[in-house]
Amino acid sequence: MRTRQAIAGSALFFIVAPGMVAGLVPWLLTDHYRLPWSTVPGFAPIGSVLIVAAAALLLHAFARFALEGLGTPAPVAPTERLVVGGIYRHVRNPMYVAVLSITLGQALLFSSLALVAYAVIAAAAMVSFVKFYEEPTLARRYGADYEAYRRAVPGWLPRLTPWRG
Repeated sequence: MRTRQAIAGSALFFIVAPGMVAGLVPWLLTDHYRLPWSTVPGFAPIGSVLIVAAAALLLHAFARFALEGLGTPAPVAPTERLVVGGIYRHVRNPMYVAVLSITLGQALLFSSLALVAYAVIAAAAMVSFVKFYEEPTLARRYGADYEAYRRAVPGWLPRLTPWRG
């Protein structure tokens, strides 16, 4: 896949997948963001920082797929190369971690238990998808390179020092 195609495909997938999971569904669950901001001291600013930081990491992770991997996160247009640079040197699933962090940031921002429950359900779905589809698919596609990466880099809680494999 060419770089321009990878960028366009990743941008489209960004709008569809994270846009739906971290945007549309929380928007619907919070009555279109009409809830007042949290009155719990510290929740609104912490939630805001979490949302902004996670959104930046999500954009970075998507860019790595297009520029380093020459593909998209979408299963129908996978990367040509295993993506292990940037944030992927710290955690194997930064997109999922970022989407969950955005959702939890919104839960803090709006003091929404509905968003907390939604994040728990979304996390269970993501972990299941990774375990039963993504990891076996990546192992078949990239073989020993993926296995070495999987052993060295945690899936969900980032390592502090970057993997240098």
